[in-house]
Amino acid sequence: MRDLKEIIANKLCDMDLGIEKSAIYKLIEIPPRDDMGDFSFPCFSLAKTLRKNPALIAKEIKEKLEKEEKTYFEKIENLNAYLNFYIDRKFIQNEVLNEILEKKEDYGRSNMGEGKTIVLDFSSVNIAKPFHIGHIRSTVIGDAIRNIFNFLGYKTVASNYIGDYGTQFGTMIAAYKLWGDDDKLNENPIKELLNLYVRYNNEAALNEEMMDVARDEFKKLEEGEDESVRLWSWFKEISFKEFDRVYKLLDIDFDNYDGESYHSEFIPAVIKELEEKNLLVESDGAKIIDLGEDDLPPAIIIKSNGSSAYITRDIATAINRKKVYDFYENLYVVATQQNLHFRQLWKILELMGYDFYKDCKHIPFGMVSLKDKTLSTRKGQVVFLEDVLNKAINKTKEIMKNRDTDIEDIDKTSRIVGIGAVKFQELYNNRIKDYVFDWDELLNFEGETGPYVQYTYARAKAVLRKAGVVEMTSMDFSLLNSDEEFILIKSLRSFEDTIVKARDRYEPSLISRKIMEISQNFNKFYNSSKIMVDDENLKNQRLALALATSIVIKVGLSLLGIKTVEKM
Repeated sequence: MRDLKEIIANKLCDMDLGIEKSAIYKLIEIPPRDDMGDFSFPCFSLAKTLRKNPALIAKEIKEKLEKEEKTYFEKIENLNAYLNFYIDRKFIQNEVLNEILEKKEDYGRSNMGEGKTIVLDFSSVNIAKPFHIGHIRSTVIGDAIRNIFNFLGYKTVASNYIGDYGTQFGTMIAAYKLWGDDDKLNENPIKELLNLYVRYNNEAALNEEMMDVARDEFKKLEEGEDESVRLWSWFKEISFKEFDRVYKLLDIDFDNYDGESYHSEFIPAVIKELEEKNLLVESDGAKIIDLGEDDLPPAIIIKSNGSSAYITRDIATAINRKKVYDFYENLYVVATQQNLHFRQLWKILELMGYDFYKDCKHIPFGMVSLKDKTLSTRKGQVVFLEDVLNKAINKTKEIMKNRDTDIEDIDKTSRIVGIGAVKFQELYNNRIKDYVFDWDELLNFEGETGPYVQYTYARAKAVLRKAGVVEMTSMDFSLLNSDEEFILIKSLRSFEDTIVKARDRYEPSLISRKIMEISQNFNKFYNSSKIMVDDENLKNQRLALALATSIVIKVGLSLLGIKTVEKM
C-alpha cells in the first residue's frame, strides 16, 4: 500500500524548503479531527530557513501543490501555519479494500524482520509458587509482542525463564523438612507449597536464624546434596503439572523453559571471566562489582556464604543466549520493579566488553494490586490465575445461555470469549500503567471490552453468511459515499502502520485500541447504512467492506493471542 506520508514528504522536499526529507516525514501528523483533513504538515520549522511567517509559507505551498496534486488528494487547505491534506476517497477506498480482499489474513504482514532473531523472556513463573493474577501481565504481553514480531517476519524465540533456583528454594526445602505432608502436597501441590512458604516466612520474620537455615539449604542444593536435589526436582515436577493447565487455557506455548538452574552451569565460567577482567572485589565476605562510577549500587555476584546471586545467573543467561541465538534483540518482559536490576545487568555486560548489551532491552509493565492490598506471595495474598480464567469462562457461558442464540458448541465459544476477555483487558491499556484487579471490571461485557470486539466480528460474519458470501474479488468501490463508510475504511488502512508502531514501541495496546476503533466504526456504519439493498453493486461493495472489516479484526485479535468466534 502506498505510503501517503512518503508521497507528501517527496512533494515538499522537491520544493527546496531547506530541511531534509526525513525531517519533513517526521513532522507530518494526523489531525485531531476528521474535518481538518487526513494528514497535516506544520510549517513553523520552515520560518527560519525561508525567513517568512509560517502561515504565509503554508499558503504559498498550498497554492503550488494545488496546481499539480490531483492523484492522491481531493484537496489541500491551509489553516494558519498548517497544511491539511484531504485524501481522495475513491482512490483510497479502492486501494485499501482491494488489498485486504487480495491478501486476506496476510494483510499487514511483512518480511521486514527477515534474518533477525528476537529472544523474548516472558512469563517466568516461579516453581513451587502459585501462578497468580500478577503473572498474567508478563505472560500475555510477551506473547503478543512475540506474535507481532513473527507477523513482521522476524524469527522469535520465546523463553520462559523459570524461577527454579535461589534462596527461595532453600526456604521451601527448609519448610518442607519442618512441616511437609506428602499427602497434602500430592492432593493440592501449589496451595500446600504456598502454605509452607508463607508459614516459614512468617516465623522467620521473628527468628532471623531461620533465614540462615534457608540460605544454607540453597547452598546445599548448589553443591548437589542428594536430598536437596530430590526435593527440588519433586517441587519442579508437581509445579509444572499445575502450570501446564494454565498455559493450555491461555493457549500460549514456549520454545524453551531454560530457567535459572539451566543457566547456573555457566556461572563458574562467568566468575572466572569477571576475575580475569578484575571486575570483582571483596566486600564483607561477598564478591561484588562496584558500579559506583555509574551511580548504581554494587552488584553482589557471590554471597558471603558462597552461593550465587540472581544477577550472576542473569549475566550467564545473557551471554549464553547471544552464543546460541546470535540475537538481534534480547527482550525481557518484566515488571517495572526490576528497572534497577536491568540497569546493573547492562552495565556489567558493558564492563565485560560485550557490545550486545545495547541489544538487550527491558520491556517494563505496571504492577497489579488487589483492592485494599498488594499482591504478595510471601504473605499469601494471591488470586490464582486459573481461578480467574475459569470464572471468566463460566460467566461468559452464563451470559450466552440467557441469550437467544444458535451457537452449536457453547462450551468452546465460552472458552474463547472468556479467555479473550481476560487477555483483552490486560492488553487494552498501556503496559506501563499500574492497575487494580477487580472482578466486576474484568467480567464487564459492555463497553470497550474483548467481547464487544468479538461481537462485532460475529455480527459482520452473520451478515456475510446471510448473503452467502465466503470471499470476494477486487471491484470498484465508487458507490461508498457516506462519511461512516470512509471513516471505517481509513481505520482499516491505518492498521498496517499500527502493527509497525506496536513493534517499535513493544506496545500491544496499540493493536487492541486500533481494533476497538475499527469495531466502533463498523457498528456506526452498520447502524447507518443498510447493507442488503436492492442495488446489487452497492450491496456487494458494502458486503466487501464488512468482509474486509472481519478480516482485519481477526488478524488484530490473533496478534493479541485471541481467537475469534463465528457466532455469539
